[in-house]
Amino acid sequence: MPTSTPKRRADAERNIETILRATHELMAHGTLPSMSDVATASGIGRVTLYSHFPSREVLLEEVLRRGIEHTDQVLTELALDEQPPAEALARLVQKSWPILDRHRRVRTIALAEIGPETLRRQHDAAFQHVGRLIERGRAAGDFRTDQPVDWLVATFYAILHAAADEVDAGRLASADAPDLLISTLLSTLRR
Repeated sequence: MPTSTPKRRADAERNIETILRATHELMAHGTLPSMSDVATASGIGRVTLYSHFPSREVLLEEVLRRGIEHTDQVLTELALDEQPPAEALARLVQKSWPILDRHRRVRTIALAEIGPETLRRQHDAAFQHVGRLIERGRAAGDFRTDQPVDWLVATFYAILHAAADEVDAGRLASADAPDLLISTLLSTLRR
């Protein structure tokens, strides 16, 4: 006899995706929405919403996790090890900036809700790409060796997010950020 379990699972997955998409869209306005706002925006009842995400914090964590997982996938697909370090860095910035730009308000909310240290730890997988790239650039003689790799990764992270803050403040056009980031980061990392 057929069961409804696969249909329920498919429905649950659709509901989760709808909830996460609605939450991200609401967060794009710069505030963490209430669960009522999420339920209304997603068209999903509060009981169903709470069955998937028992709190706003859990919902925020999942929005962040998915965004960071997506970033990690994009960076993995870039095959940065196949290009000279400076070219790989430029490609990394060009591909990662649109993702950060799309999620920059989510980042601002996450900083306020979970703090910079927790947010930084959640980015560790994505920033391993940067660490490997810097190490490869050092081994090739292209990048500086007088400072620890961890410091250079942290500097990369800070500069990237400073650009997002400048775009948020209206002092930098998003379209101008990649070129500025590439030149700034290369000047910071080069010997």
